[in-house]
Amino acid sequence: MMIETVKLTKSFKGKNVVDEINFYIDEGESVGLLGPNGAGKSTTISVISSLIKPSAGDVKLYGKSIIKNPAAIRKILGIVPQEIALYEELSAYENLKFFGEIYKVKRSVLEERIQEILDMVGLRERQKELVKTFSGGMKRRVNIGAALLHRPKIIILDEPTVGIDPQSRNHILETVQKLNKENGTTILYTSHYMEEVEQLCKRVYIMDHGKIVASGSKTELLNILSSEDTIKIHLNETSDDILKKIQQIESVRHVDETDDGIRIISKKGNNILSSLIHTVESQGAEITNYQIETPSLEDVFLHLTGRTLRD
Repeated sequence: MMIETVKLTKSFKGKNVVDEINFYIDEGESVGLLGPNGAGKSTTISVISSLIKPSAGDVKLYGKSIIKNPAAIRKILGIVPQEIALYEELSAYENLKFFGEIYKVKRSVLEERIQEILDMVGLRERQKELVKTFSGGMKRRVNIGAALLHRPKIIILDEPTVGIDPQSRNHILETVQKLNKENGTTILYTSHYMEEVEQLCKRVYIMDHGKIVASGSKTELLNILSSEDTIKIHLNETSDDILKKIQQIESVRHVDETDDGIRIISKKGNNILSSLIHTVESQGAEITNYQIETPSLEDVFLHLTGRTLRD
């Protein structure tokens, strides 16, 4: 395995933000790390990147501790942080040149690398323009480019598509996919968008309250819900009281309101339609649509954490 954490722990003010987590990433893999806000994802990434030291445990690169030798991972790591880390008063080209020099890319190849990266992120024609004039999506593309100049073997992307336009988002996803499949680059990817992780990652770790609560391929994670049904209903009107009443139905395990209806997770095999109709009508509303859905990773996440990914 390329990266391995062993009982990795990080405490702040006596609280374990990362709590004895064990996970691994094989060379050439694309792995997702999911968790609601405050789950400990960014802290985990900071420790793996050697930006902060753990309170206990270890991180190993090819079996050797990077806590003792952080330079080993810094040579082969590219990191794309949540916050855009660029100089607004410099052009895209000047930013890439600066970061290339920081990464100690040889001058003889730096110009070629910069143009290669600009092509990759689709900004060659805009390279001389100041970053401050760019959209949020364009800035994020330059941010990713800066992490690729030294051709890292592993790239960590911490929510790289937050708050950007669909065009830039698609471009970023295609770039990440190409890096992994064509270049064999190892990817650790966090996101608030489940569909991105499903598209990019072969394996997923789900983290909550500092712990890894589940891991595996999409199929393996979906098997967690083999004993449950996911039901979607639409009402002519809804209220908090109706949601509370539905939650009280005996076989219902979770209820939440989504953008396109009410999602209910219940024990598999329990026909709760009659109970739902009675409960909803007792509150003066009616069901206009009812369907049993195939479970998704979002449903697994909700089952394990009790929260949606964006909470």
